[in-house]
Amino acid sequence: MLKYLWDPANAITIAGLLFSSTGLFLALSERLELSVAVTLWAVLADHLDGVVAARTKGRDPNVAKMGASLDGFADIVYGSILPGVIVIQVSQASLLALATATTLLLAGALRLSYFANFGMSRDGRFFGLPLSYDMPLLALLFLLKPVIPAETFSDAVNVVLLLLAMAHVAPVRVPPHCATTYTAICIFAAASSLALVSRSI
Repeated sequence: MLKYLWDPANAITIAGLLFSSTGLFLALSERLELSVAVTLWAVLADHLDGVVAARTKGRDPNVAKMGASLDGFADIVYGSILPGVIVIQVSQASLLALATATTLLLAGALRLSYFANFGMSRDGRFFGLPLSYDMPLLALLFLLKPVIPAETFSDAVNVVLLLLAMAHVAPVRVPPHCATTYTAICIFAAASSLALVSRSI
């Protein structure tokens, strides 16, 4: 099995999982801003592995199949599990946070299962909002935390994540990222990560 990790795209996916694992550790250690900062690099890895896979000439079909499965697992970790853990920590393990985390996990699993079986629409669009939007929006909330009243921050996180969960399974078609969008996301993720790290030190 380990031989499949020699593939450049799959190696990037594994790197993303390592970032997610570190982010999960930080979230459970209640270092939430650092957790979000690190997990943003998992988002970047998720965007990069697809680009590298598409540009790898003569890629073995079995390696590609393994990569697709790895990518799905990586997506649900950084796109559903980690935001769920963070909202539970932010909300001090409230029942609302349990409902939010559960809804997000179920929506993420459903969306990824649908994509794995049916792929994109005929016009090349995603069905439902991809999970890659969750962590950047969560990062934005943490960046805005100083101007959000402390007593409403956890409610804001719950509401945003519940809306995202609904968007993941909504009957909407979302266009894939173009080169400009990829660049903007990469810049935002890197800048947000650095800002959150500097604020946490």
